[in-house]
Amino acid sequence: MKIYNTLTRKKEDFKPIQAGKALIYVCGPTVYNYIHIGNSRPMIVYDTLRRYLLYIGYDVKFVSNFTDIDDKIINRAKEENVPFTDITKKYIDAYLEDSYGLNLFESHTIHPKATECINEMIEFVKVLEEKGIAYNVDGNVYFDITKAKDYGKLSKKNIDDLRAGARIDISDEKKNPLDFALWKKRKDESEPAWESPWGMGRPGWHLECSVMAKKFLGDTIDIHAGGEDLQFPHHENEIAQSECCNDKVFANYWMHNGFVNVDNEKMSKSLGNFVTVHDMLKTVDGQVLRFFLATQQYRKPINFTEKAIHDAEVNLKYLKNT
Repeated sequence: MKIYNTLTRKKEDFKPIQAGKALIYVCGPTVYNYIHIGNSRPMIVYDTLRRYLLYIGYDVKFVSNFTDIDDKIINRAKEENVPFTDITKKYIDAYLEDSYGLNLFESHTIHPKATECINEMIEFVKVLEEKGIAYNVDGNVYFDITKAKDYGKLSKKNIDDLRAGARIDISDEKKNPLDFALWKKRKDESEPAWESPWGMGRPGWHLECSVMAKKFLGDTIDIHAGGEDLQFPHHENEIAQSECCNDKVFANYWMHNGFVNVDNEKMSKSLGNFVTVHDMLKTVDGQVLRFFLATQQYRKPINFTEKAIHDAEVNLKYLKNT
């Protein structure tokens, strides 16, 4: 079996760390809203990968996290005047309902929550700080990217070009505009926070995935996957902090799926051009949606239209009848 490895930009034979076993981490949703069709593509793509590996005899350990603490979640909770945990519970429950509707192999999926791994995140940051790779500025802890070897190796971005293009605020407390937050200081009493050596605060998004992958799969994993928009900065920053903390390769294979577009523009919540899976499953069989997303090679963009869904429904019915 060959996998296209984003890190090397080549198709490579899949050679797992342990013979007959596959360790897979897929970046999961930030649970502040229902997932849309674009969000469902990585869910379906990597569920299909997992099912194939199981089919050919692999023992697969599959982790897909829930980001259940984030600015978007906090803002949503403020808007609705409810605890942030009410927001995350509602949308985790909805995600799981949608997952079963899409026939994802949920019984074989580990779903860690960021808020359940805070202690491990604090320990991770302490290691980086002790190594002189992380620095604390008044309760905000940042990762110094100049200490990371080959930063940019996944996205193939040049640090000097990135630095030149970055907006530099004179009052910015970071040493480098590209340094990213590992731990965020609490802004006010209304914001969810945890005790730490740097004061009350919460973890940064990039930190969460590195720590959950380490906790449930180990220092080095076989496959790390997600949408192509996560290559930079999310996955790039995961590599930097994980490899600096653990002194080991973080992931041997990186897989990224293409976008789902609407009228050839990326489907996203920020653009408002999205259709939620929750709504679609009320009228469309989840297997039809899976089949539609399988009609295009997973790394290429796919255009979402009513006609495309209708054609997928017709073609799936034809295959079943045959």
